Amino acid sequence: MREIIFDTETTGLDSRDDRVIELGGIELVNRFPTGKTFHHYINPQGRPIHAEAQAVHGISMADLAGKPTFAEIAEEWLAFIDGAKLVAHNATFDVGFLNVEFGRLGHPVIDNGRVVDTLALARRKHPMGPNSLDALCRRYGIDNTRRTKHGALLDSELLAEVYIELIGGKQAALILDSATAPAQGSENVRQIEITISQRPAPLPPRLTETERAAHAGMVATLGEKALWLKVLGN
Repeated sequence: MREIIFDTETTGLDSRDDRVIELGGIELVNRFPTGKTFHHYINPQGRPIHAEAQAVHGISMADLAGKPTFAEIAEEWLAFIDGAKLVAHNATFDVGFLNVEFGRLGHPVIDNGRVVDTLALARRKHPMGPNSLDALCRRYGIDNTRRTKHGALLDSELLAEVYIELIGGKQAALILDSATAPAQGSENVRQIEITISQRPAPLPPRLTETERAAHAGMVATLGEKALWLKVLGN
């Protein structure tokens, strides 16, 4: 199973007028990072960055001078996410911006069926919150001290760790099977053989003779076709 954990930074909050200025993502296969990443700063083509947005991500217009436009990186992004589930925190925001950008280029929008929203997962698992990315990092003991500002690639890396915790992926990725079973999943998943041995001596019965006799008397009242007669070997 291939998944892309991704994040965007934008010039503001209105996807109809604002633009994506940073896009980052990392690849997971069977819930393990493969080391493949995507990251670009993107020129907003004259759209100014709102002061409130810049305070969050720290990206200025000067930082974006000479960077590619969204049109110039769109095909690379589409190739990177091809066939994968897309995972984002508050995915409606990020997907909404990407869909508007794709719409400007005449590309089909992203199918919501392939999108996983970790904010929705977190709200179901931790209904009392808080469920921001920073709060979830604190909850799961994930080091986010590098996150002094929002950044698409760094946030994707942190979100990948949070996502695995939210879905119990560390436990789910461990295959418990016999040594003769065929290998499954990623080559990073180690297969373990478990041998279940018999007890050296059977456990003593927990029913007393009085209880056994009472049960036999009850079964005798059920008739010749009672299922309990088969259990008792009659």
